[in-house]
Amino acid sequence: MNINPPDLRPDLARARLASGAKRDGQPTIGMVSLGCPKALVDSERILTRLRAEGYGISPDYVGADAVIVNTCGFLDSAKAESLSAIGEALRENGRVIVTGCLGAEPDYITGAHPRVLAVTGPHQYEQVLDAVHAAVPPRPDPFIDLLPQSAVSLTPRHYSYLKISEGCNHKCKFCIIPDMRGRLASRPAHAVLREAEKLVENGVRELLVISQDTSAYGVDIKHAEERGHRAHITDLARDLGSLGAWLRLHYVYPYPHVRQLIPLMADGLVLPYLDIPFQHAHPDVLRRMARPAAAAKTLDEIAAWRDICPDITLRSTFIVGYPGETEAEFQTLLDWLDEAQLDRVGCFQYENVAGARSNDLPDHVPAEVKQERWDRFMEKAQAISVEKLAAKVGSVQEVIVDDIDEDGIATCRTKADAPEIDGNLFIDENTSGIAVGDVLRVLVDEAGEYDLWGTPRIR
Repeated sequence: MNINPPDLRPDLARARLASGAKRDGQPTIGMVSLGCPKALVDSERILTRLRAEGYGISPDYVGADAVIVNTCGFLDSAKAESLSAIGEALRENGRVIVTGCLGAEPDYITGAHPRVLAVTGPHQYEQVLDAVHAAVPPRPDPFIDLLPQSAVSLTPRHYSYLKISEGCNHKCKFCIIPDMRGRLASRPAHAVLREAEKLVENGVRELLVISQDTSAYGVDIKHAEERGHRAHITDLARDLGSLGAWLRLHYVYPYPHVRQLIPLMADGLVLPYLDIPFQHAHPDVLRRMARPAAAAKTLDEIAAWRDICPDITLRSTFIVGYPGETEAEFQTLLDWLDEAQLDRVGCFQYENVAGARSNDLPDHVPAEVKQERWDRFMEKAQAISVEKLAAKVGSVQEVIVDDIDEDGIATCRTKADAPEIDGNLFIDENTSGIAVGDVLRVLVDEAGEYDLWGTPRIR
């Protein structure tokens, strides 16, 4: 049986580019895309612009005239991975343009890799294009290039990330994203909807809504209504849910108005799935993080959500070993997790990040204590996951097919599973006639710690 890789980290995942026929003399660009799905969307936009200007897209270093490395800079470990990726691109190709979150610290990059051709910051699309033009001048064929064509996608054809805003207005002490990506900047609702319509028309079966703070969408533009569509997350979710594709919401901050989304999930317009980064449960730790410090009320909200939509799946991330975290505060987090019974849980050990205000807090937790607490947290989260998945044995789940390997084993996801960060449902037999992107009904036969196995029902 296949198992979900235990060390899968989206911030280390590199997008794979499909190669296409290259005409004589066509300049070609490669891309290494690190970081979260929001960065992946930036990579797609850059490559789409370049392809419209006549550039070819190379799936490897050797076939590229230059390589763009889209970096992650959220944690020091992610910065190290980004520097490593830049070094690899320099060794394998030699002509490298750096962009993304780590690009907000150009001296940090050039100090380690002075040979890079250019450094641009996050979502600076025009500056990236200028750097590419300087390094590899465009040579479009007027009979072939510069014609409208579908966007470059770095995800499988059947699902796509849909970015609805940039930036964040929060000032969490452990986070430097507002410094790198700026304050909240929402896209007009009609523009988001039009992009989603095009994606669905081109075969996308699942839309994954992303931003830095999805539930704050439209606050900066006062929830403006334009061309019949209002820039508010509830209205946007209703509009997007009407397109017929699965709609999954990520990075939802626990504002009170989030409760308005739950009836849309109960009605089937939006997948019954909420990705909410609670980060901790003890009020004192949350205050030191500059996060909302109302864990008890959060439990009330979770109960209310489940009352409206009993099938809702709740995913969250947490930080253990935050500066000043005591054993009693950590135990409060474990007790809270027991009560909350979240379906999908991720956990990070606190790291200092250059520029974060949390670096200056007193009483940093020793590394061995952080590791021990992480182990205890994940042991409890795994036990909850085992129990919840075991309860699904014998049920029929609607799944979307992500992959079919050479042995005919289908890797699928239920409505409770986001790509790359949650578990999978595997079909080991009777997969003839099943294709990637299909939506099936599957009888769950077996459950593991994070994954399910099942048999397809007659469609």
